[in-house]
Amino acid sequence: VLWVIGGGEGSLDRLLPSVSTGLSPRKRTTSQCKSEPPLLRTSKRTIYTAGRPPWYNEHGTQSKDAFVIGLCGGSASGKTTVARKIIEALDVPWVVLLSMDSFYKVLSPEQQIKAASNDYNFDHPDAFDFDLLTHTLRKLKQGKSVKIPVYDFTTHGRQKDWKTVYGASVIIFEGIMSFADKELLKLLDMKLFVDTDSDIRLVRRLRRDISERGREIEGVIKQYNKFVKPAFEQYIEPTMRLADIVVPRGGGNMVAIDLIVQHVHSQLEEVREVTYTHTLMAALASAHQAQPLPETLSVLESTPQVRGMHTIIRNKETSRDEFIFYSKRLMRLLIERALSFLPSQVHVVQTPQGEDYEGRTFHGKRITGVSILRAGETMEPALRAVCKDVRIGKILIQTNQDTGEPELHYLRLPKDISEDHVILMDCTVSTGAAAMMAVRVLLVGDHDVQEDKILLVSLLMAEMGIHSVAYAFPQVKIITTAVDKKVNDLFHIIPGIGNFGDRYFGTDPPPDWSDEDIDEPSY
Repeated sequence: VLWVIGGGEGSLDRLLPSVSTGLSPRKRTTSQCKSEPPLLRTSKRTIYTAGRPPWYNEHGTQSKDAFVIGLCGGSASGKTTVARKIIEALDVPWVVLLSMDSFYKVLSPEQQIKAASNDYNFDHPDAFDFDLLTHTLRKLKQGKSVKIPVYDFTTHGRQKDWKTVYGASVIIFEGIMSFADKELLKLLDMKLFVDTDSDIRLVRRLRRDISERGREIEGVIKQYNKFVKPAFEQYIEPTMRLADIVVPRGGGNMVAIDLIVQHVHSQLEEVREVTYTHTLMAALASAHQAQPLPETLSVLESTPQVRGMHTIIRNKETSRDEFIFYSKRLMRLLIERALSFLPSQVHVVQTPQGEDYEGRTFHGKRITGVSILRAGETMEPALRAVCKDVRIGKILIQTNQDTGEPELHYLRLPKDISEDHVILMDCTVSTGAAAMMAVRVLLVGDHDVQEDKILLVSLLMAEMGIHSVAYAFPQVKIITTAVDKKVNDLFHIIPGIGNFGDRYFGTDPPPDWSDEDIDEPSY
């Protein structure tokens, strides 16, 4: 049975009634966000639940907001179970699970004393940091990365290391006070209330607290009757009328979950353009037609040597061995050219003859290379050959064949790269789609690389891709060995080089390949 009810945030003048504080209803170790795995394994597939930076349009801004589902209900009502079953049934690859337990306030010394003696009420609305919670959820909805606090219930404080989460296609936010703030309600696209019988919730708490936390049955019952049940009746149950949908019996109500999933799918389809890829690509192509190439672009001088190597690798009759050999030669020249744009300073050394020599040395914290898999990975040896002890990161971006949207499938970046100069490597750039998304990954979150410290290097680029990247990120330096003017209707560079990854690795191209298509990584 699915109980659909009316109501909205405008129906209440005040969402938080004035009440006095009580005692703590529960005792936990850490907030649930920390313990939730980044992978949700279902019978059909594995869903990456840590989220991903969403797609950005030709201006480098987000193309659409994420769809946010708010889950409210009493303690042990089955909110997390409902959330996981919705995720599995939705079959959406990128989803964020956000728990309200992560947003308990940091306690003062006086409150710490009360908490130690079970005199601090963790079920009161004042126990939650709604300002931080609203700010975090709003950024996630906008597609930005956020840091989620990890609350430690043994110390009643936040742990030093916070969890980084990226925006996603769908965000599921669950908590006992999910509907208890007006600003928070405005961010929810769908509001679900999980209504489970109080006796069942008590049994679940008994099982959990006794088996997992080593507590005595008398203490659990006492806490429930004195603190948890009154809090539900006073703060949680009244917000049921704000819900769009009430789910009786929690995770066991598959009829309700199926109907919820159908509705979410219909909402997602409304905001998704059927011709997403071609619409976006067309926008990228036409955004800067007839414009001069940007000043941030540097093209390797077309010497007879460089042009000769391009002649070999562009020739469709070239063998794989020769293609690899001359590509590597070009990569080495390209990397050397890119290094000339790094900051330097005067450095005086003494020669073996005892004379001073005024030279130059790198003026920066560190150099890090990041390859866009899989073709960009072929440029790593050239970078390692000229940069001693350089750190390497990898990004895998693939296009979803059903939606046409680029998706981040793999990310491994070195720690503490925010002050590094980053050389972002991809062998070909046609529309700039993958490059733009990779730059966004570097800019956001705990990576926080400065835009003017990113150098995008590529063997071959189309004017369309250069304009797109430069317009969205005007401080990114772009270095290439050659620029082709045209991109055909399939967004292949013309005259181009073919599918670089397939020619280099000796694999067969997919039926509808693109110059920026990226297959499985070769690590």
